[in-house]
Amino acid sequence: MTYPIFSDEYFMNEALKEAQKAYEADEVPVGAIVVSDQRIIARAYNMTEKLGDVTAHAEMIALTSASNYIGFKYLVDCALYVTLEPCLMCAAALKWAQLGRLVFGASDDKAGYHTIEYPVLHPKTEIKFGILEPECSELLKDFFRSKRR
Repeated sequence: MTYPIFSDEYFMNEALKEAQKAYEADEVPVGAIVVSDQRIIARAYNMTEKLGDVTAHAEMIALTSASNYIGFKYLVDCALYVTLEPCLMCAAALKWAQLGRLVFGASDDKAGYHTIEYPVLHPKTEIKFGILEPECSELLKDFFRSKRR
């Protein structure tokens, strides 16, 4: 499916492409991209199994890549598009990066940052959720269904 260029759906679809790479690598299928000035500056997907690193979430890899690209640790003018709501670890990293905007597809009622009672993200971070939620959720459901077989 095609989406209007530079729309949230367009960028989330790009994050879904990264999630598909994770699926094919037998990783939990979460993908992320970082956008600055309507340009993708970082792409990542979960690599915890490949790297043997519990912190190798798509968001963490994308943040590091984006910071390296712009040469600065703060991402105030950037947006992170991620297919699954960030966990507490990733949300805390987004806070320290002072991320300007977070857009996610599927909510995570078990381990998402929203399960914590106090605010985790930077107070200036704009949040939008539910973008391509059915597509993001279905990829995750397919992955875990295949694991139960």
